[in-house]
Amino acid sequence: MRDTYSAQAVEAEVQARWKAKDVYRAVEDALDSNGKPKPKFYVCSMLPYPSGKLHMGHVRNYTLNDVMYRFYRMKGYNVMTPMGWDAFGLPAENAAIAKKVAPAQWTYNNIDDMKKQMEPLGLAFDWSREVATCRPEYYRWNQWMFLKMLEKGIAYRKTQIVNWDPVDKTVLANEQVIDGRGWRSGAVVEKREIPGYYLGITQYADELLKDIEKLEGWPEQVRRMQEHWIGRSEGVTVRFPYELNGNAKLLSVYTTRADTLMGVSFVAIAAEHPLASYLAKDRPDLQAFIEECAKGGVSEADMATMEKKGVATGFTVSHPITGEAVPVWIANYVLMGYGEGAVMGVPSHDERDFAFAKKYGLPIKQVVAMKGADYSTEAWQDWYGDKTLETYAVNSGKYDGLSIHDAIDAIATDLEAKGLGQREVKFRLRDWGISRQRYWGTPIPMINCPCCGPVPVPYEDLPVVLPEDLVPDGSGNPLVKCEAFTKVKCPKCGGDAERETDTMDTFVDSSWYFQRYCSPDCTSAMVDKRADYWMPMDQYIGGIEHAVLHLLYARFWTKVMRDLGLVKYDEPFKNLFTQGMLMAECYYREEADGRKRWFYPDEVEVRFDEKGRPVGAICKEDGEPVVLGGIEKMSKSKNNVVEPREIIKKYGADTARSFVMFAGPPDQSAAWSNSGAEGTYRFLRRIWNWAYQNAERVRAASDETLADAAYGHDAKHLRREIHATLKQAEYDYGRMQYNTVVSACMKMFNTVEGFKAYETDDGARALRESVSILLRTLYPIAPHITTALWEELGFAERSGDLIDAPWPVVSEAALKADELTLVVQVNGKLRGQITVPAEAVQDEIERAALACPEALKFFEGLTVRKVIVVKKKLVNIVAN
Repeated sequence: MRDTYSAQAVEAEVQARWKAKDVYRAVEDALDSNGKPKPKFYVCSMLPYPSGKLHMGHVRNYTLNDVMYRFYRMKGYNVMTPMGWDAFGLPAENAAIAKKVAPAQWTYNNIDDMKKQMEPLGLAFDWSREVATCRPEYYRWNQWMFLKMLEKGIAYRKTQIVNWDPVDKTVLANEQVIDGRGWRSGAVVEKREIPGYYLGITQYADELLKDIEKLEGWPEQVRRMQEHWIGRSEGVTVRFPYELNGNAKLLSVYTTRADTLMGVSFVAIAAEHPLASYLAKDRPDLQAFIEECAKGGVSEADMATMEKKGVATGFTVSHPITGEAVPVWIANYVLMGYGEGAVMGVPSHDERDFAFAKKYGLPIKQVVAMKGADYSTEAWQDWYGDKTLETYAVNSGKYDGLSIHDAIDAIATDLEAKGLGQREVKFRLRDWGISRQRYWGTPIPMINCPCCGPVPVPYEDLPVVLPEDLVPDGSGNPLVKCEAFTKVKCPKCGGDAERETDTMDTFVDSSWYFQRYCSPDCTSAMVDKRADYWMPMDQYIGGIEHAVLHLLYARFWTKVMRDLGLVKYDEPFKNLFTQGMLMAECYYREEADGRKRWFYPDEVEVRFDEKGRPVGAICKEDGEPVVLGGIEKMSKSKNNVVEPREIIKKYGADTARSFVMFAGPPDQSAAWSNSGAEGTYRFLRRIWNWAYQNAERVRAASDETLADAAYGHDAKHLRREIHATLKQAEYDYGRMQYNTVVSACMKMFNTVEGFKAYETDDGARALRESVSILLRTLYPIAPHITTALWEELGFAERSGDLIDAPWPVVSEAALKADELTLVVQVNGKLRGQITVPAEAVQDEIERAALACPEALKFFEGLTVRKVIVVKKKLVNIVAN
């Protein structure tokens, strides 16, 4: 055994043995030592994007996953934890443009580099199940699933409104539009209507909403976020009649507040609405406004934050109840893609409409009142639009005095009787547009024929392989210019045709990868019967930022797979854990142009006050001050990323793993600290040093435990402390409070280190048992040092490798104390302590307290009035 702890040497040796034995390869239907099937446990972290660089935030995420794997394996489960790469997407294209290389080359190089960075951490990934979503053998099944959805009417084609950069000639994501301009070109962005493919997730809206209640192992916050995103609402579709060129027509509006219909003072339509286009034919002012609207964003977030603008068309529709003329406005805050592209303006009871009406001098008519509350058009008050309050209708004719729900019901009934409305359930959720006018993604398996229109690629021709040698230059999708890809024959008529050059949204790739892990080598289907063994997943781990879209799409995709007969389960994830972020100090200096220059931590020398608090910093290079930027999420943009390579090189992987677990509760943000990491390293080194000094003593002791009564006082105390700490650690492992597990291991080691009664047989046995428990408790968090010490101290030769060792069992007998230590008070003040037998009766405890020499001097000569015994805690002597 080495006399000093060399983390790097220990970790290299242990990992080499694990690799040689292929210890993390998962197999289905594994049996225990008695030949019985083990219960399965599938734990998985959300797959990373191969950016090329790991930081300690990644280490925290994957260590959480790894600790759970090792703990459940020790508990007798057949555990699987795989890893893969979310490898398609816009970042690769952007990097390719900047570096003038193919995205494929950049992506594959990054995958290789990140795997090399992961290897020293000793993570328990079954790499035989690795998937990369940019590989044809994976995205073939994206295409197959799309075609199946097309057959079932779940996938369909329709026009969509997008952000168009007229200089780069490409569609931009909402986040690429900055102040109305393209992020690269700076050109004013236009709205364009182009055809695209959609997946009908709204067909599953009811089930997706209802099944949220099944997700008992998910955080309540995430469940509510999903519920809000789906957004079920009960309302009324109201139709406003109008005449156009002698033809009777209806303008449809959906509202959840039909009780406010009598307060409508205008109707607003989207700039893209067909009626808007018609009315603008001979109106240059309307045409100009429509063109202005075309330069805005296309997201709900854009609508919420933009200045509300509108133009009166001079056209009117008829109020469906009163028949009065209602003016039609074109407004920039109405999106054609949501609802019918029209809203009814009720300024008195909708805050947005209120602001719009005040701006343009439109009537504001109160139609809802609340007892004890005054209404004024001078300023908006929240109760005006709050439908949870007990309000009633006013200024609404026959509906006056009705409560909100009665008014909605009465108005809906009247509209239905007139054929001008009906009750409807609608969802905030919209169908999922998957078409992206980008190169680095799954090709949509469609062929556009001038004679036959869009034609599906035959199943036998899958996959449609994406050429990997194209280098994007930012001027549109390079697939459009690649004739080797685009020029094909129509499968239907045999004539000349072109492949669809749009690629799929990358959320498609991440919607089912966790199922592919179960059968990654299956060539005949997306998944096979192995998915029925491993799924649904027992524990999914990932960031709260994926609480809505990724998780919702994954649930939807699973339900479609079920309906196609591919899987037998309704929901993919039994339990979800959202981990907190790892934070780190950041430092900057403001440049002359107002920009911030961010410094790496090793470029800065921090100065502290006498209490160890940071009070300033200077740049090591020039000695000039830099600003303490505070604790922020690790980010490359702020240069506060701590790379695991440097930490492992200095302290070892076990220190990196142990500190990121110890830094704070896993579901909360925690701060990285170099001094904290150094302290963790010292703790591990202390364990190694103690083991070196006591190796022979531990090896020589027997593994057999004695009857509890056979242990002496000191050995009993050791076992009681160790088993009590083990009990708490086991509980904390089960609830993923790994920071307190590290604390428990520190407490255990302090107890072991302080034990000196090891010369006797019972003491030696208790010591060996305690060390065995310590190593097994610490193992999931620091697997390398514990594995090495398990072997060095002779446990492996008697009990097998630590990776296959069972979790230690808490001895209830050991937990029972044979003695109690009680504090002694005199007139309520602490004056001493006594040790009594655990089963001592009241009289024995009183006699021992009155004989306590430390306490005696405080009541000697006084009259003892009474002695109060608080069971298992204290004795209070009352004297005067």
